[in-house]
Amino acid sequence: MKPRQRWLIVTTAALLLTTVIVLPRIIGAKQSTASPLKSPAVAPVPMRNMSQEKKSSVMVGASIHNDTSPPLRDIKQEKVGKKVEREANENPKVPATLKHVDSADTAVQGYSLLMALMAPNMPTPLLNFDGIAFPGVACNCAPPDTNGEVGATHYVQIVNEGFQVFDKTTGASMLGPSGITTHWSGFGGVCQNNGSGDPVVLYDQIANRWVITQFAGVSVPTDECIAVSTTSDATGSFNRYDFHLGSNFFDYPHLSVWPDAYYMSMNVFNSSGTAFLGPQPFAFDRAKMLLGLPATFVSSGITGGPSEDVYLPSDLDGSIPPPLGAPASFVEFPSAGAYRVFHFHVDFVTPANSTFTLFASPAAAEAAPSLRVLLGHRNPFVRYRAAWALHRIQSKN
Repeated sequence: MKPRQRWLIVTTAALLLTTVIVLPRIIGAKQSTASPLKSPAVAPVPMRNMSQEKKSSVMVGASIHNDTSPPLRDIKQEKVGKKVEREANENPKVPATLKHVDSADTAVQGYSLLMALMAPNMPTPLLNFDGIAFPGVACNCAPPDTNGEVGATHYVQIVNEGFQVFDKTTGASMLGPSGITTHWSGFGGVCQNNGSGDPVVLYDQIANRWVITQFAGVSVPTDECIAVSTTSDATGSFNRYDFHLGSNFFDYPHLSVWPDAYYMSMNVFNSSGTAFLGPQPFAFDRAKMLLGLPATFVSSGITGGPSEDVYLPSDLDGSIPPPLGAPASFVEFPSAGAYRVFHFHVDFVTPANSTFTLFASPAAAEAAPSLRVLLGHRNPFVRYRAAWALHRIQSKN
């Protein structure tokens, strides 16, 4: 064979090898550097639900953004500007000019009834101090959605869209009152720019961390913003998350601490907030959030529909954890005379193995005798509410 022929054969073989092996890698590299298509934040996968014969679906979502903040005490404290409150069932407003005057509670059911309800040897409080002053931070709403939590060294109070950190030993203010959006300063997105209230503060005593949340959305609340402290210091840094839940109006979030997840219940309305669609449970990957890693959530979707009563998740308050692998309980309001208890077992590795099942339906205590006592109350408003509640009970029976 001539040298020229040998050279042509070798060159042709090299070109074929380049085409088969190298070219696909070049194309793949170009595709990987291009802007990827955004996958949906919430995607359905099969889910086992043992309370039904047929299979249902579970929603699996990922945090659309997460980071770790600077220490909260080093961030410029936000004073929330007045804006429209995002509520499916809008709260009435309290006039900012209204002068606060301490007075007796007219709804108290008489001195003798009050004494019967109180423990005779109740210890006196160890410490009393004023919380966030009226009218609060920006929102000025009634009810003010007040809640608070005690940690290792701090007490944190939240009212509407504001928070304040106190020394739990002395009651001295350590930070605030400031807008809750301070937690998401520099974070971007709806958590920083479109926080809408309904806040919750929890203390994860298993890991000695703080959990601060509120819902957010451009036109309606579609996202849940969750910040988990990196230490037991409520004025320190936080791992911050934005979870996009969907396009509905996700109202009245209530969260809880459990060993395998942070659980949450939501009252879901249509996007305009005019029709109740039903309650919905969620589970957020606590292990990832404690480390500041991208995290996911799992949900069974809306359960029961608009006729189902709302429920709340169980919260671990003591120092003794539940048995290993114990599911979180969700307890439903007993308008039909029973507390329906659901067990949520979540599996973040294989979400399809997650279950949300009816565990028990213990009967609720009879409320009618107490309501009949209130029918004779001197306050006409109390008499009216008692008659209305009694009517609802009787109509269901």
